[in-house]
Amino acid sequence: MGRPYTFINVAMTADGKIDTFERKGAGISSKRDKERVDRLRAEADAVLVGGKTLLEEQPKLTVKSEALREMRIRLGRSSNPIKVGVATIADIPMDSDFIKAGKTKVVIFTTTRTSKEQLERLESGGVEVFLHDAPRVDLIEMMRELKKMGVERLMVEGGGTMNFELMRLRLVDEITIHVAPMIFGGSNAPTLADGPGLPRDHAIDLHLKDIEKWDDGGALLRYTL
Repeated sequence: MGRPYTFINVAMTADGKIDTFERKGAGISSKRDKERVDRLRAEADAVLVGGKTLLEEQPKLTVKSEALREMRIRLGRSSNPIKVGVATIADIPMDSDFIKAGKTKVVIFTTTRTSKEQLERLESGGVEVFLHDAPRVDLIEMMRELKKMGVERLMVEGGGTMNFELMRLRLVDEITIHVAPMIFGGSNAPTLADGPGLPRDHAIDLHLKDIEKWDDGGALLRYTL
């Protein structure tokens, strides 16, 4: 299947949490890690987030560094990568940072559970909408559409449910994990991979590609699938 090279990037605590039980987008990344993530975004053709991240956090997904944005422009690209949101019901406000922040194409994959009125608002606001007539967005078909769109390198920034589904469907090539020296705890706090889970004999195998120990107490892990 033709699809973009896809990598998940995540910052998590030492106990595997990507947010606290409050789910308000708790800061985990250090200054060094934020700079690393900015470089990854600048190198990507598109950045993707799932429904909870899209609707609850409404992330900007833009390249922060002016130098990196200028580098993209010199290479004949937009100053920011394409923003991709995936939501069963895409009830995102039209004034959200996801839609308004930065100059780039904004794409949303959703289902017929999104109201016609909202679909019209999104399209009239310049959002490119792909509508799937199914209970959930078909992620395999989504990948095909992104490839047709010219996306060769896709960065995934969560959340845990989206990460899990993409890995379960074997649509991920690489995972980069910044492990921060802190503990959140909480049985309901989101993790790198949530969703329904897998039995042991269907576990997703990873291969450690690289590991870096950072002076701030964190570590950077790179895995291939």
